[in-house]
Amino acid sequence: MTATSQPSTTPLHDVHAELGASFTEFAGWSMPVRYSSDLAEHRAVREAAGQFDLSHMGEIEVSGPEAAQAMDYALVGTLSAVAVGRARYTMLCDVDGGVLDDLVVYRLAEERYLVVANAGNAALVFDALRERSEKFDATVTDLSARTALVAVQGPASAAVVAEATGAELDGLRYYASMRATVAGHEVLLARTGYTGEDGFELFVDTGDGPTAAVDTWRRLAEVGASHGLVPAGLACRDTLRLEAGMPLYGNELTPERTPFHANLGRIVKFDKPGDFVGRSALERVGEPDVVLVGLRGEGRRAPRHGYRVLDGDREVGEVTSGALSPTLGYPIAMAYVARDVAEPGTTLSVDVRGRAATVDVVSLPFYKRPSTKG
Repeated sequence: MTATSQPSTTPLHDVHAELGASFTEFAGWSMPVRYSSDLAEHRAVREAAGQFDLSHMGEIEVSGPEAAQAMDYALVGTLSAVAVGRARYTMLCDVDGGVLDDLVVYRLAEERYLVVANAGNAALVFDALRERSEKFDATVTDLSARTALVAVQGPASAAVVAEATGAELDGLRYYASMRATVAGHEVLLARTGYTGEDGFELFVDTGDGPTAAVDTWRRLAEVGASHGLVPAGLACRDTLRLEAGMPLYGNELTPERTPFHANLGRIVKFDKPGDFVGRSALERVGEPDVVLVGLRGEGRRAPRHGYRVLDGDREVGEVTSGALSPTLGYPIAMAYVARDVAEPGTTLSVDVRGRAATVDVVSLPFYKRPSTKG
């Protein structure tokens, strides 16, 4: 986006304006940051349900006889082992092992995958997948411009989505997908999310215009009204994912860090057949000198992105994300710190605008949803 160009708008932009949303520019998109208040929307997702527009995300299809082999080479996971109808969290790394993006990959058929990329990295992921697939009999297609994505998250989300689609959801496991119909439009319905709650994401084809996305949004909102569903913006999505200990690209995940730095080495599969981009570098990582940890603070002053973490007078790390937790009532943060101070229970401090705020290293996530049947 050039200095004079306007941010892109999603197919649901006019709906958000009708709902009184406040907008912000994010990754080149005009997105609703909130509708009422960050706290009210956050609490709705924890206690009932929230409805999000995620149409700024990138959707890329990889298909063909050697799509599985192409995915195994391009990404750090074993995507060839994912069953049709299931999904997997994985990463695109560079040759040095640095994270270029974290992704959710859906296997829609034996020879067809859907890769969901972060908005700011969609073009990069498309170009990388296309380049890395050149040696395989596989086709990479960018579907982002014709795909809307609506999420319903929270303990009441299953009731809302079941009523809106008429689908039986008891058998739909976490990180699985199925075809469903909303307001007469076919959607890809996935039990996935980024909030720490049960939730669903609905991919809507907008190749014929925004009508299908608008109808889907309005039907979910209509059904959800009796379940406590509210529209929710990017601000509460960030505090929700932080409480759930979920990394954000550009904060916890960057090209300067490998999955092992972020305690996500388990997603790197060295036992899969053949080579993959970044393998040699990742095999050499060993135990990183700095690792991602959770920090729990006191009072009301929250550590923020970029704040220094201290062990006495020694600088030992930097905060990547932080906020006053709406659910827990105390400051929380994620930070990269030196391995020798990364043990849960270690007391450190954060330089919060010139004042040392005491924090304790804690295990992630900060919040886990109550166990529910199924």
